[in-house]
Amino acid sequence: MTEAVLETVPDALSAHELSVGYDTRQGRLQALRDVSLDVRAGEIVGVVGESGCGKSTLISTLMRLLPENAHVADGCVELDGEDILTASPRRLRAMRGREMSVVFQDPMTSLNPVLTIGRQMRDIQYREGISKAEKDRRAAHMLGRVGLPDPEAKLRTYPHELSGGMRQRVAIAMATLMHPKLLIADEPTTALDATLEVQIIALLQEIQAEIGCAILFISHHLGVIAELCDRVVVMYAGETVEEGPVADIFEHPAHPYTAKLIECDPGRLKQRAETLPSIPGSLPDLTDPPPGCIFRDRCDLATDLCARQRPSRRAVTPGRWSACHHAEKVSP
Repeated sequence: MTEAVLETVPDALSAHELSVGYDTRQGRLQALRDVSLDVRAGEIVGVVGESGCGKSTLISTLMRLLPENAHVADGCVELDGEDILTASPRRLRAMRGREMSVVFQDPMTSLNPVLTIGRQMRDIQYREGISKAEKDRRAAHMLGRVGLPDPEAKLRTYPHELSGGMRQRVAIAMATLMHPKLLIADEPTTALDATLEVQIIALLQEIQAEIGCAILFISHHLGVIAELCDRVVVMYAGETVEEGPVADIFEHPAHPYTAKLIECDPGRLKQRAETLPSIPGSLPDLTDPPPGCIFRDRCDLATDLCARQRPSRRAVTPGRWSACHHAEKVSP
């Protein structure tokens, strides 16, 4: 999708200045701080970052599935212009499934183990004024669409009777059955082997092209992001630190964290090694985030300015930004 086209396409999802915290015994853990991102209709946007960067909290906030000890301190989330954070419980129930859907990392925990696949797919269609037979026909059609053989028979099976790859295909079929405007994919290929991973990527691309939904794809696998996504958002310790077209960011990162994340990709290793590359240091204490740049303690380019002042977003090229005081020094 070219930049000229993107400018004319409305946002399916728009999140602005999201700040979310969790009440803990140690104090309020600031899981998200001023997080903003947009996903346009027909676009696939990836979100990457190491464990603890806030990806799961972001998903829970977008779906309004936060636990009781969570608090949205600031920000807004709009789906097709409608504010999710202020929507009533009744409106949320109407939106989930039909307007926004999610594919979780482990389908064995997201599928109900005591109900057949057919029963669960019929339940998704509870709003539709159609017969049980028609619901089963739709469900079987979607199971066939995601590549499951003998889909009518699969409706009578239980999740434990299917392989991991089959269960993930069922989860994708359930999430896309109602043709949602937004599909959130939460590391859907992590538990799969390399062959199935490639198949799931191709499947998501086909379904996205067919139903025209926006996809927010969460992953720590840079290769999958590069293969699937149009744009990528990089998160670190609860903040978005860089955003732009996938090819631009992977070839010329403009934030030190992005550069180090790419260097740690095992796929970039030229030779066999006993230890995998890693980023020195550890995540900051998010119950008391340090002043200035959140990444400065692990950054080779850090200066006194980084300790004093939190970097704001700086345009690198049209449609791309980096939250770094020294963005021009990151890539040659």
